Amino acid sequence: MNPLRRLLLLLFLLLVSPLAEAVEPPPSAHGLAEPALVPTPRPDIVEDELVTPRFRILYTHGSKGSAQALAERIEAVRDSFVKVLGRDWQGRTEIRIGRDRKEYEALALPGGAPPRWAVALAYPTHNIILLDARTLFEPEGATTLRHELAHVALGQFAKGWPRWFQEGLAQHLAGERLVVTHYAALFRAVTQQNVLHFEDLSDSWPDMPADVEVAYAQSADFVAYLAGRHGPGAMNQLIDGMARGEPFQMAFGKAFRSSLDVEEAHWREGLSTRFGWLPLTTSMQLVWLLAPALCVVAYVRRRRQQAARLEAMSAEEAAEDAALRVLAAEAAQQGLPPPPAEPALPEWAEQPPPPEEPRDFVEDDGEHGPRTPPPKPTLH
Repeated sequence: MNPLRRLLLLLFLLLVSPLAEAVEPPPSAHGLAEPALVPTPRPDIVEDELVTPRFRILYTHGSKGSAQALAERIEAVRDSFVKVLGRDWQGRTEIRIGRDRKEYEALALPGGAPPRWAVALAYPTHNIILLDARTLFEPEGATTLRHELAHVALGQFAKGWPRWFQEGLAQHLAGERLVVTHYAALFRAVTQQNVLHFEDLSDSWPDMPADVEVAYAQSADFVAYLAGRHGPGAMNQLIDGMARGEPFQMAFGKAFRSSLDVEEAHWREGLSTRFGWLPLTTSMQLVWLLAPALCVVAYVRRRRQQAARLEAMSAEEAAEDAALRVLAAEAAQQGLPPPPAEPALPEWAEQPPPPEEPRDFVEDDGEHGPRTPPPKPTLH
């Protein structure tokens, strides 16, 4: 081959190889293809930014107040992650915050539009988080922020994480593993024998919404099981192995001194005792699950009782009115005065009894005869 042509071919391969990597980027936090890791201009909708030691918060004109409130507490959230994971990630994380859904979508990276159901989105490889300002003031706002930040942390530590581990650890760090919806999903999966295999949750998520709920719930519970059984040290070793470029199965085996299949089988053995009918009937979870339904039933029953009582009173009054009209008609035919609306009281009941005259208390003292009680003391 001509040396010139060989040089041109080599230059062509060097230019094409980065583009080939951008064609198949790693999945994002929501299982979507993450945009190519190339410099992108700042969106025109951004008004300014707030900078903290480890964060850069880009905000729009309508989200400045939310950005200021976020800047005051975001460093503490990252400190809590460092305490649990035993490490911090490099670089300054960028948070883009919009006032509403329209601005939220306008702040997305090119080629990385958020799903319709997502109120926040993480781009782990880019070290960027996208937020809708309205979610920060909702009850789950802090949890949502921690969830997306966990995705960024994993993406900065290493690549190649299974989908179930990404979601499970994010929920574990965000405190989402104890919610009632997770318990209900796992209860349904256990009773219907529909617990998914983690091997099937490595690259993608199920299509059916009910299976998606189960996937989230069992991922959170399995990661919590691993953390409780092996401790935080094993989790740190797993992250170290992944950071060195080891495949997940290899890093998992070294960290937990066991295989994923063995740990999953052991976890499955305890599901029926924690999420079957027996624990549901012997734990406080039953109270929390049935309390809303019991309140509704009690309210409906109460309303029905009140309606029946009012109906009975109305019927009784109508019967009395009808009886009075009949008696009045009969009295009119006989030339008698009409009966009174209320029954007359007897003469002896019209006058109250006269009050009893006060009597002096006299006590018989036996030998000395009756004596009067001592005078009452005068209060001063």
